[in-house]
Amino acid sequence: MLRHVIAPSSGWTKAPNTVVRSPRLNSDAKVLLLYVQGLPESATDRPLGELAGKLAMKGRSYQLAKKQLTQHGYLHEWRSQGDGGRWATEQLLANTPLTRDEAKAVRARLTAQAEQPPQTEPACPPPSVQSPTAGEPTPRPVGGYEPKEEHDEENSPHPPSEPADGQPHPDLKAVPRPTPVQQQPTEPPAPRSSPQLTRAEKVLLSLRHSRRELLLGVGEARALAVEAAQWLERGLTESELRHALLAELPEGGVRSAFGFLRHRLTHKCPVPPAPVAPPEPPPQPVRPLIVCAGTEEEHLFRPLGDETECAECRRATAYASWMVDTDTYDFPPDMTWRQRFVAVAKADALRGRTA
Repeated sequence: MLRHVIAPSSGWTKAPNTVVRSPRLNSDAKVLLLYVQGLPESATDRPLGELAGKLAMKGRSYQLAKKQLTQHGYLHEWRSQGDGGRWATEQLLANTPLTRDEAKAVRARLTAQAEQPPQTEPACPPPSVQSPTAGEPTPRPVGGYEPKEEHDEENSPHPPSEPADGQPHPDLKAVPRPTPVQQQPTEPPAPRSSPQLTRAEKVLLSLRHSRRELLLGVGEARALAVEAAQWLERGLTESELRHALLAELPEGGVRSAFGFLRHRLTHKCPVPPAPVAPPEPPPQPVRPLIVCAGTEEEHLFRPLGDETECAECRRATAYASWMVDTDTYDFPPDMTWRQRFVAVAKADALRGRTA
């Protein structure tokens, strides 16, 4: 592949290679990030959704791009409630991934800078009156000029210019190059040893005494011990586990002991026992019958709590109070004759008259 690159002299935005080449961000997320980074300060007070609308990015595309930027640390949001009860969302978009603590520190610094009063520049003195320069204005010659800008070595088609005396460029001399740090390969953490893992590993190593083709190494047995320990945790004994692994072997023999045992341990693992349901609470004891204290007529009822009157007498008492307050003798149609009699008697008693 051939490549021809001309660095622009103006109107450009620096894009980190970690963003351009990131496989975790789709094209919409990259374009939205670079578009916002290239906006002037006067246009950054708008929400991200409105800025995405200027790129014709709506609906599912914008939601997916916003989700990717948030997951990988480029976009951070804070919701707060003002004095009037209205909620507001503050957004921070960075061109490098930031943790939550780093984003809070950047937010505090930018907020403090925004709250500072703008510094007024001193008024420039009026220009002095000078005689015009001799000669007529001439057009700018084309070609023969190369703008001097800072570019990365891998993006710039030309290296930076050097002084005539052969010394390195002063800007390059002042900024030291970072030394690459080699990342050590991380090994997966070993599983914690437990009695079940030790027993399972012994069972797997003992299979070679029954069938020579099931010979396992120490590392292979340790890797399969995690699945085998689940059998022991579900109530099987070591002999039952050994019998399950040796039963019904293929007629043509086992080609790979590790693959065969791993497949059997994974697909024939016994179902875990169902959780024991908690015992049902004992039924509440049946309360004995008591005599209702609401009327002179003796009748029994079974209370639910500490009440001393039956449901009909309690309803009649409540209706009697309503009759006294409203001075009426109207009864609802669903009220029985006994409830009406008790209500009238209690209403007359409340009025101080004899029934």
